[in-house]
Amino acid sequence: MEPLQNGMSLFLSSNPSDLPNPNGLNYHSLSESDYLDNMDPSRTFVTKVKRLIVKVGTAVVTRSDGRLALGRLGSLCEQLKELNTQGYEVILVTSGAVGLGRQRLRYRRLANSSFADLQKPQGEFDGKACAAVGQSSLMALYDTMFSQLDVTSSQLLVNDGFFRDSGFRKQLSDTVNSLLDLRVIPIFNENDAVSTRKAPYEDSSGIFWDNDSLAGLLALELKADLLVLLSDVEGLYSGPPSDPKSKLIHTYVKEKHQGEITFGDKSRLGRGGMTAKVNAAVCAAYAGTPVIITSGYATNNIIRVLQGERIGTVFHKDAHLWSSIKEVSARDMAVAARESSRRLQVLNSEERRKILLAVADALEKNEGMIRVENEADVAAAEAAGYERSLISRLTLKPEKISSLVRSVRMLADMEEPIGQILKRTELADKLILEKISCPLGVLLVIFESRPDALVQIAALAIRSGNGLLLKGGKEARRSNAVLHKVITSVMPETVSDKLIGLVTSREEIPDLLKLDDVIDLVVPRGSNKLVSQIKESTKIPVLGHSDGICHVYVDKSADINMAKQIVRDAKTDYPAACNAMETLLVHKDLINNGGLDELVFELRREGVQLYGGPTASALLHIVETSSFHHEYSSLACTVEIVDDVYAAIDHIHQHGSAHTECIVTEDCKVAETFLHQVDSAAVFHNASTRFCDGARFGLGAEVGISTSRIHARGPVGVEGLLTNRWILRGNGQVVDGDRGMNYTHKELPLKA
Repeated sequence: MEPLQNGMSLFLSSNPSDLPNPNGLNYHSLSESDYLDNMDPSRTFVTKVKRLIVKVGTAVVTRSDGRLALGRLGSLCEQLKELNTQGYEVILVTSGAVGLGRQRLRYRRLANSSFADLQKPQGEFDGKACAAVGQSSLMALYDTMFSQLDVTSSQLLVNDGFFRDSGFRKQLSDTVNSLLDLRVIPIFNENDAVSTRKAPYEDSSGIFWDNDSLAGLLALELKADLLVLLSDVEGLYSGPPSDPKSKLIHTYVKEKHQGEITFGDKSRLGRGGMTAKVNAAVCAAYAGTPVIITSGYATNNIIRVLQGERIGTVFHKDAHLWSSIKEVSARDMAVAARESSRRLQVLNSEERRKILLAVADALEKNEGMIRVENEADVAAAEAAGYERSLISRLTLKPEKISSLVRSVRMLADMEEPIGQILKRTELADKLILEKISCPLGVLLVIFESRPDALVQIAALAIRSGNGLLLKGGKEARRSNAVLHKVITSVMPETVSDKLIGLVTSREEIPDLLKLDDVIDLVVPRGSNKLVSQIKESTKIPVLGHSDGICHVYVDKSADINMAKQIVRDAKTDYPAACNAMETLLVHKDLINNGGLDELVFELRREGVQLYGGPTASALLHIVETSSFHHEYSSLACTVEIVDDVYAAIDHIHQHGSAHTECIVTEDCKVAETFLHQVDSAAVFHNASTRFCDGARFGLGAEVGISTSRIHARGPVGVEGLLTNRWILRGNGQVVDGDRGMNYTHKELPLKA
C-alpha cells in the first residue's frame, strides 16, 4: 500500500485567512426541492457552494484504446454549462493532453512511414512533445464543445515553479476572478511541454506533480468552496474496486482509513490514479476545501453532487467529528437478509403462518399511527404540487388498510409453498430424484410511491421464505418507515428483523445492484426508463414491471351496454392503477350505428378527458394525442378508430406495454383471435382490465405485474418468487462410467 502524503507542505499557504470563506458568499442552489429529501448529513455543505473546481482525469477523457471519449466530454461540458447558467463559478482542471498528443503523433508516424519502416521497432514518443501537440488539440475540442453550448472558455497553462512567485499567484487570482465575473470557464492544465523536472512523468518533487495536486492547489489559491475529482470508478474503495469484498467509502476519515486502504494500479494512461487523488483530496480537505471523488463516467454526477446526493467519497476536515454518520454497507444489509431468510426457511409451515397472522394483527393494531404518518406524506405531496394520480396512489385510506390486512391473512392461509415436491423420478433402483420448490433467496424491490405495495411485497417475501430489501418512492418516506417498523416488530428473534431491510436513500441502490453474489432478483416497478436503467446497471436478473399501457378494444359485435360498463370500470375504478385502461380502440362500424357516441358520452359523463388518434381526433373534434404510448394514470385516455380486430392487435403490439388488454365482443371467433394473438401478460374477453391483480387472481398479493417473458409473467405472487432444487436419495450408488447402472427414469407419485 502506498502511503498518503502528509500535511500541508504541498501548498504554499496554510494561513486561515487564505482559505475559502463560505460564510461570506452569496449562496444559491440548483433547486431547493433537491435538498429536501434524503440528503446525507455529510453532504449538507454543498448547499453553500458557489465556486467549485472540477478536475477530470485522463481515464475519463480517453477511452481504453487511447482515443478521446467524446460522449463523456460532451456530458461534462453540458453539466458545466448548466452550472454556469445557474450562477455557479466553475473552474475546470483537465488531463488528457499527453494521451491525445501521443495518439496524433502515432497517426502522423503511421501516415509518413513506409512498409519497411513499420517492420522496425517503434520507439516511444517524448512525453513533452506529446504534451505540446496534445494541448492545442484538447483546447480546440473544449472550445468547440463549449461554443456549441453558447459558453466561452479560456486556457491557462501553468508550471509548479510559477506558484513560488507571490506576484504570479496574485495575478492568477485576479485573472480567474475576472474570467468568472464574465461567466467564462477557465480551463487549467499543467504545461508538461516545458516542465523543468527531469522526469515529469515519474518525478513527484515540486509544489504539485500532476493535475490532481494542481487541482488541490488551485482550490486553495482560488478559494473554491468545493473540489470534485472525477475518476473512472465511483469513489474510494477499501480495496481494489474489482474485488467484490471492497466497499465504497462514502466519508473518508483520515484517522480511520489511512492505514486500511489498499490501492490498486495507477491510471492506465495518466500519471495519477486513485493514490494521487486521495493525496490531493486529503491535503485540500484538511486545508479547508471539501473534496468529493466520484465517477466521471456517469452523465450527471457533478449535478448530483451539488444536489447533496450520497455518491462518491467525501473528504472534509470535520469528517472525524461527524459521529452521527454511519457507513451503511449494502453488502451487510443484503447478507443479513439472506441469513435471516435461511432461518425463516428452517421454521415449519405453521410457524411461518403465525408470523403472517402477527403482521396482519400489527397492521390493525397500529392503523392510527400508520394513518398519521401517511397523512403527513400526503400533505407534503399536496404542498409540493404533485399530480392527483400520485397522491391517490400515496393515500392509505381505512378501507385500503383493511384490504391489506385481508390479503396478508389470505396469504397465511394459503397452501405451504416451500418444500413442495413438484416431481419424483426413479432414476434407478433405490435412487430417487425429487424436484422441490424453494425460495429464490434475496429480493431487491424498487417500487413507486405506493406504501400499500410495501405491505404486499413484505408479506409475499415472508410466505415464500425470501429475504427482502425494499426501496420505495421518497414521497412515501414516512409511510414506508412506519409500515416497515410495524412489520419487522413482529419478527421472532429466531428469524431477526433484518429479514426485511428498508433502503432509505436512492444513493444506496448502485451499491446494491453490484451484489450479484448476494441478491438473487431485482424487481423495479415503474417506467420503462427505470427498468432499462436497472437492467443496464446490474448483473442480477431483473423482473420488469414497467408501464401499464392497457387497451380495451370494442368490436363491431359488442353488446354496447356491456362495453360501456367495462370501459367505464377499466378507466374510472382506479385511474392511477397500472391496470387501468389508457387507450380505447373502437371498430369503425360503431361510428355509424351510434356505438362510438355512446362510449364517448359514458366516459365524458365520468369526467374523463379524451385525446384522440389521428382518425378519432378529427371525427370527435378532440385534441390529438402526442403519443399512443402514454400512461395517463388519471381520468384521461386516448381514443382511436380501427378497421378490425387485426388492426387492433397491430396497434396494441406497436404502442402497448404488454401489460393487460381486453376485447369486448359477442363474436367468439373474433374473441379467440384476439386472445391468442395479442402478446401481453394478461388478455381478457368481456372483462375489465382492472381484474389483472394478484389479490383478484387469488394470489393473495403481488410483488408487481411482470411484463417480462422470462421466469414469471403477469401478476407475480408467491409462485413467482420461488425456484426449485433437486434432492437425490440413494443407497450407495456411484457413476463409475455408468458401468452396471440400469437407468429406469420412471415417474413416481408426488407423495411416496
